[in-house]
Amino acid sequence: MRLVILVCQLSLFMRTEAQTPEVCGLSETNRAPENSDITVDCGTQFMDLSIYICPVYQALYNESLMVLNNQINTPECYGTADWTTTPPVLKFRFPMNESSVSSCNNDFKISDQVGTGDFADFSKVQYVNISGTINSVDPSSGMITYLPQILYKFSCFYPMQYLVNNTQLSVSGSSLAIRDNNGSFISTLSILLFQDELYQERLIIPDTGLNLKTKIYVAVKANNLTDRFNVMLDRCYVTTNPDPIQLTYYDLFVGCNRDAQTKVDLNGEKQEAHFSFEAFRFVQHKNKTISTFFLHCVTRLCEPLTCSRLLPDCTTVRRKRAVLDVLPIATVTSPAILVGKQTSGKAQTFSAFNGTPVESNYSSPVVAIIVCIVVLTILIIAMAVYFALYSRQRKPIIQ
Repeated sequence: MRLVILVCQLSLFMRTEAQTPEVCGLSETNRAPENSDITVDCGTQFMDLSIYICPVYQALYNESLMVLNNQINTPECYGTADWTTTPPVLKFRFPMNESSVSSCNNDFKISDQVGTGDFADFSKVQYVNISGTINSVDPSSGMITYLPQILYKFSCFYPMQYLVNNTQLSVSGSSLAIRDNNGSFISTLSILLFQDELYQERLIIPDTGLNLKTKIYVAVKANNLTDRFNVMLDRCYVTTNPDPIQLTYYDLFVGCNRDAQTKVDLNGEKQEAHFSFEAFRFVQHKNKTISTFFLHCVTRLCEPLTCSRLLPDCTTVRRKRAVLDVLPIATVTSPAILVGKQTSGKAQTFSAFNGTPVESNYSSPVVAIIVCIVVLTILIIAMAVYFALYSRQRKPIIQ
C-alpha cells in the first residue's frame, strides 16, 4: 500500500511538471519563488496584486492552487493567470468595500494617529491598513508532503487627509512581498465653483472680474472613491498665488474659526462638501483694476459613522496657523478668481443717472480749500455791500 501511495505521489509530480507552460521555459522567472515576485497596487477603488506565475509552476503548483488567505471555498479569492504579459503573472483584484474585504478574510483596520505639520490642529488623522496573504494549497492528502509552502504577504497603508488641487492624483503602488505599501486612497479631488445655492449652475468669471460681494458657492468633490468614505473639509483659504504655500493668505475657515461671510453648508456627510463665501479684494491689489486669488482646501476622508467625531471641537480655543506648515502630500486649488472694483451693476447705474463720476479728479483737501475760498469771497462781498449802504445813510445826518 505504501508503494502504491508513493507511486501516486510521484505520478502527481510528473504530471505537474508536464503541465508547465512552454512560455515559462523561456522566461527569466523560471526559478524558485522569491519575495520580489509580488507587486501590490494600492488603488483607489480596487487593490491589485500580481505574482510571477512561473515560480509557482517551478514549485510544482499552478494558478488553481494559489488563494487569498487560504479561503479555498470562495471562488472570488482565486487569481487569474495572464500569459500575455512578459513575464506572465497571476493577478488578484478585490474592491475596497467591506463585503469584499471580509469575504476573502483580508484584515481591514482603521487607526487614529496624532496629526503632524499642517494637520496638527485637527485632533486626529485616520489611516487605513489592508493586509493579507496569498498562500499555496497543498494537494497532498497524506501525512507528509514534498511540496514547498509558498506564502506572499501584502499590505496597503492609506493616509486619509490631503491638501489637494484640481489635478489628477497619481497612485503609488509597487512593493515587495512582506513589506507594507503606501497608497493614495483617492483618485480625483477637485474644486468646482457655482453661482447658485443648489450647486447646479457653474460660475463663469468674466475677464473684468466678479462684482464685489458676489456669492461664490464651492463644491469639493471626490470621484471614483469607494463608498466607504465621505469628504470632510478641515480648512479652506485663499492666496494671491496658485502655490498654496505662501506668506500672504486669508482663511475662509479653519476648524472653528470662520470668516463672517463664509457659510459651510455640507461637510463630512457625503462624497462632496459645500460652502460659500462672498467675493472680496486683497488690499495689496488696491491699485489694480482686478484682484486675483486662488482657493485651497485641506481635505480628509472619513468613515460616515466617524466623520462627526472628527469634526473640530468648537468649545475650545484653537490657534490660527500659518500656511508654511502645509504638508506636500497632494495639492484642492481652484482656478483663478477675478474680482473687479465695482460693487454691483445697480450701483454703477445709480451713479451714472445722478451724473456723479466714479472717481473725482480732485482730492478731499483740494475740495475743502476751494469751499473755504468761496465762503470767504461771499463774506467779503457781503461786508462791502453792508458798509456801502451804511455810509449812504450817514451822509444826510452830518450835513
